[in-house]
This record gives sequence, structure tokens and C-alpha cells, in this order.
Amino acid sequence: MELETVKDRVIGVDISYSQTTIAVVDVRGNIIAKTSFCTEEFPEISGFVTKLSESIVELAEDNGGFLSIRSVGVSSPSGNFKTGCIENSPNMKWKGVIPMAAMLRDRLGIAVALGNDSHNMALGEHVYGSAHGMRDFVLVTLGHGLGNAIFNRGKIILGAHGFGGEMGHSCVVDGGRLCGCGNHGCLEAYCAAKGVVQTAKELMEESGEESLMTIYPNLTPKNITECCNKGDKLAIETYRRTGHILGIAMANIAALVDPQAIIITGGISKAGKWLLEPAKQSFDEHCFRNIRGKVKIASSALDSRERDVLGASALAWEVEEYSLFK
Repeated sequence: MELETVKDRVIGVDISYSQTTIAVVDVRGNIIAKTSFCTEEFPEISGFVTKLSESIVELAEDNGGFLSIRSVGVSSPSGNFKTGCIENSPNMKWKGVIPMAAMLRDRLGIAVALGNDSHNMALGEHVYGSAHGMRDFVLVTLGHGLGNAIFNRGKIILGAHGFGGEMGHSCVVDGGRLCGCGNHGCLEAYCAAKGVVQTAKELMEESGEESLMTIYPNLTPKNITECCNKGDKLAIETYRRTGHILGIAMANIAALVDPQAIIITGGISKAGKWLLEPAKQSFDEHCFRNIRGKVKIASSALDSRERDVLGASALAWEVEEYSLFK
């Protein structure tokens, strides 16, 4: 009787707005090899899936062979684990409902799982990062959009339709700014990249004060942080206002789920104290008194690119094995 060989490698794929990263990961979470390409070069989904499929096969063949791969896990903005689709992303160029997992499975001939990028970040933090050993925590990611994941009793809360934890699309200002999702007043419209920049521009228009931020033709959150470090009052006030709103939102979700910690990650979190100190102060001011002082507010300690492909690889182990090559 011939024993079947157990495959001990998977592919983790992280799709972000600007870059797609692919990694071969072994059963111990070691990244064997990694590659990436520019997401924005593929405005049509068919071209993107072709490039992604070819890149996966090429990377696998160069590192032990494609037949050594058990499955693929994909992390994507607006990804839905329950359907395997990217659904109506407000920030990606691809619109509508895209059956990404099925498209890749058809091309590759092996099992594919797809999940929301924030959910997979939380999975990466749980298995490898700041939330290791925690069963109840919340992850908030601040970047082009505002993502959120709720880990409860060791599991991601997906909800009835796969959209559990969309804190970025909770309303914080009635009749407020237009969000990319089509609603008004969403948290994302104030605390994600475009929202932070809009707050800075509104402050400069309102105050009439001089600001270093005016030297940037295309202002970004990174530029605003640079101005904060140079003592620019309006830049500092931009992040104070952003942190104040973020702190209220975090206090609200903490009251609902009573987490051990809230972990903040994403490019905007690199503003550091300028954002995190007012966010923590606002959180403490608005937090339900029975959990005040008990919920840890922390920044992710992991390299984001590695964490995100590791989170996607952890998702790959969850899907039932399937192969056309058996």
C-alpha cells in the first residue's frame, strides 16, 4: 500500500490597492519565497487574474514545484469569505461582484479561499503578531480605506452575509462627507487617507494661518506627519481631530464586543503619537466605564507585507483541499 504524501506548502496572496504580493509559505509559517507586481497596472479584472495566476505558478515552480502546493489563500479589500467574491469595493478600480476565488481555482486547478483584507490581517496578528494568544481583540487598519475585524472567542466574526466588522462604514457624522461606499458621514470618510487630507485642507481654509502643508501639490497623510514632526500647528490639529473621531468609534465598538485589545495598523498609523495619543485620549473619555482601563490600545509590531501574506496563507489552510492533479 502506497502512502499519500501530505502537502506542506500553501500560497498566500495579498491584494492591495497599489501592490499584489505573493508568497510560498510552509506549514510552520516560514516564507520560502516572495514576489509582487503592481495592481494598478491591471484596470481590467481578466488581465489581473491572468497575471496573478501566472505569477503563482512561476513562483511555485521555482520553489519546489507547483504540485507541492496544497491551496491558495487570497486577501483583498471588500473580499467576502462566504462567497469567495470581491464585492462592490469602494476603492478598487474593479467594480461590481468579482468571483475571484472561482476564477483562480479554474485557472490553477487547486483549492482557493478568499477573505477580507482586514479579516486576514487580524488572522495574521493572531497567529504571528501582536494578538498572539488573544481570543478577543479588534483590529483597525487605516490606509486608503478603513478596515476592521473583530476576533471573538478565537474566531473572526463574519456575520450573516460575510461583512461583519465594517466599522469604516458606520456613520459618525449625520449628513457628513460622501464616502466611497455611497453613504454620507462614514468613519472612513474622516479617518482613512482621503479623509485625513480633506480635514487638513478644511483646516487651512478655515484658519487662514500659514502651514507647511501648502508646499505639497498632492498632499498625503505622510506629508502631514512630516509637517507634524516640524511643529506645524495645523498638521498637528489635523491628526488631533482625526484621532478624536477614531477614539469615539473605538470606544463604541469596545462597548459592543469587550475586547482584550484594539490593534491599530495601516499606513496612517505611522503618524505615531500625533494620531494615537488623541485617539487614546478620546477612547478613554468615551469608553464604557466598566471596561475603561482594561482594553489595551496597541500598534501592530509586524512588517505589514509579511503579516498580510501570512494571514492569507493561514486562510489557505482553512479551505478543504482540492486538486485537478490527483
